[in-house]
Amino acid sequence: MRKLFLMCAALLISATTALAGNDLSLKDITSGKFAPKGIGSITALDDGETYAQVSKDGKKVVRYSFRTGKQTDVLFDVNNTIGQKIESFEDYIMSPDGTKMLIQTNSHKIYRRSFTADFYIYTIASRKLEKLSDNGAQQTPVWSPDGKQIAFVRDNNIFLVKLLYDNAESQVTKDGKKNELINGIPDWVNEEEFGFNTAMTFNGDGSMICWIKYDEKDVREYSLQMFKGEYPEHKEYAAYPGLYSYKYPKAGEKNSTVAVYSYDIKSHQTRKLQVPLDADGYIPRIVATKDAEKIIVYTFNRHQSDLRLYAVNPRSTVAKMLIQEKNAKYVQEEAMANIKITDSHILLPSDRDGFMQLYLYSINGSLVKKITTGKHDVTDVYGYDEKTGNTYYQAAGKDPMNREVYVTAKNGKTECLTKRDGWSSASFSKGFKYFVNIWSDRNTPFEYSMCDKNGKRIAMVNDNSELKTKLKEYNLPQKEFFTFTTSEGVKLNGIMVKPHNFDASKKYPVIMWQYSGPGSQQVTNSWAVGSMGNGCLYDGYLADRGFILVCVDGRGTGGRGEEFMKCTYLKLGDLESKDQVETALYLGTLPYVDKNNIGIWGWSFGGFNTLMSMSEGRNVFKAGVSVAPPTDWRFYDTVYTERYMRTPQENPAGYDTNPIKRAAGLSGSLLICHGLADDNVHPQNAYEYTEALIQADKDFRMNIYTNRNHSIYGGNTRNHLLRQIADFFVEKMK
Repeated sequence: MRKLFLMCAALLISATTALAGNDLSLKDITSGKFAPKGIGSITALDDGETYAQVSKDGKKVVRYSFRTGKQTDVLFDVNNTIGQKIESFEDYIMSPDGTKMLIQTNSHKIYRRSFTADFYIYTIASRKLEKLSDNGAQQTPVWSPDGKQIAFVRDNNIFLVKLLYDNAESQVTKDGKKNELINGIPDWVNEEEFGFNTAMTFNGDGSMICWIKYDEKDVREYSLQMFKGEYPEHKEYAAYPGLYSYKYPKAGEKNSTVAVYSYDIKSHQTRKLQVPLDADGYIPRIVATKDAEKIIVYTFNRHQSDLRLYAVNPRSTVAKMLIQEKNAKYVQEEAMANIKITDSHILLPSDRDGFMQLYLYSINGSLVKKITTGKHDVTDVYGYDEKTGNTYYQAAGKDPMNREVYVTAKNGKTECLTKRDGWSSASFSKGFKYFVNIWSDRNTPFEYSMCDKNGKRIAMVNDNSELKTKLKEYNLPQKEFFTFTTSEGVKLNGIMVKPHNFDASKKYPVIMWQYSGPGSQQVTNSWAVGSMGNGCLYDGYLADRGFILVCVDGRGTGGRGEEFMKCTYLKLGDLESKDQVETALYLGTLPYVDKNNIGIWGWSFGGFNTLMSMSEGRNVFKAGVSVAPPTDWRFYDTVYTERYMRTPQENPAGYDTNPIKRAAGLSGSLLICHGLADDNVHPQNAYEYTEALIQADKDFRMNIYTNRNHSIYGGNTRNHLLRQIADFFVEKMK
């Protein structure tokens, strides 16, 4: 009897062991072991039936069928070229006529979107590969409409290569100079905050080049101290550190002055275009049209409350205003970036009626109609079909946590093309006959499927089955949405991550994560959810250590209309921190939460709001971690800060609502982490804040990361950073 019992017990233990999952390790999370496989950026080809994409091994550009998702042709192969030979490449740019491509190699990152590279011209039919230029690396090459010319930027000047003249290279501008004058590419702040890296285009027939010139001579410099380091190693700084100096306009300071120019390729004449612009205004885009006598130039006033689109003749230099979009607070940058210009129309997103909706204008600026309606936000724009009058877009149609792809027909009828709950986006074929649907939810890694124009799936391209199988071996956390109402009557959405072995009879410490910046969202039904994305895997790692993890999108975040998002205008950090404190107070009422053991952390704006929340006055946080935080908006750049705050001269009280001013009110244990080469949120923010803490006699801990930028990565850096965050919370809250 005893022997039988021992045998049964052994079998039970064996079965339990087999069923038990593995705990998540930090090394696995940061090593990329759980990174989902994507399909990369795709280029829809002109036939409307196929698209091009870099192969999985990174050696080819392959043509695929939209209808089947299967390979139909190899357009480029590094091992099968005539002429020049390369071993690898990073990206490509297809010519407008589809007969050639530019192959990008040897890329070197500058800022978030800018880089230099060595480009090669590749002719598909002949397999001939030849250098674009022998005179140094290039930036942002642009094809002419007929594919016979290429313009690019080198050392802040524009150059032109003519393919029909044996790739003859000529220099278009000669006044470009580092930290003084820039032609054809944006300066740091325009690149970072208006989200683009090229400020140059050919006109409709390729007879002229048009570009934005940035005069940054009067913009003040910021210098980052660089050290030898180890990954990578900068031997030139072995004994003495060096300085990286660049132009960075802080809130209220001078920006670059901007203007638009054209160059007549045949006559070599350069003209300044007469675009109306305030002396301190912005030009966030320059776009060609089919009409050789018309380019479209976007302008913003400094407050970014008045967006204008001008049709400009590059020969006569005359400008005519087409559309003016004004807002009492600000025009969203995302709305500007999502404007679509077709042969005959301009599709404009606007929140003028309280929610982001789409408005159709003629190419001459006359309002045709409002296309979308409803109490929800359009969140991405895919295009307008001139042939059918259909408009394709993404929206938060069901609720703020989900996204769907929609089509609104010419007659106003709207159809949802992606009906599954979760987060859907799309990449359409030319002519809108097919689209790639990228879908995920909080429990399912990204799936890529081919769909027809009605949303019917016709082929699965990548369902990340390997990752799904791998994840089944691990103890994954429970992820649940919830809502609650604050003491001010504001309903907020949240997500809670519980340990896989959650016991409702116990009381758990809680770690809150958040970003909280204007228009952002972290409470999403997407695999991108989580403090570090990737389906909350890092948060699951923390849950394995005995925590509940929580994120709440407070006031100022996106997906809920203009009023909810813009209520933080002129006072960043005030309402956002109140809502995080209210979240902690709400969580403290739950029977399984230890109300005396609640922590908070965030990165960038989330780091700022961590500090604001810990010094809000209601001392609810036992510990917090602030990574790369702005600590006084006077230290941050003009474009972003003034969009939401105006200038310090206009709004001193708003700027004084900051962590430095609140330092004496800090409550709870604090860890600050910052990269010393952060070109975005300068180390100055951390240095000045810690000085304020010292003078207020507040204890804190600080980790610095040598030569690391705002993303704090490279070598073992990210693993180290996330371990510090986890260990700090364990030390202070367990």
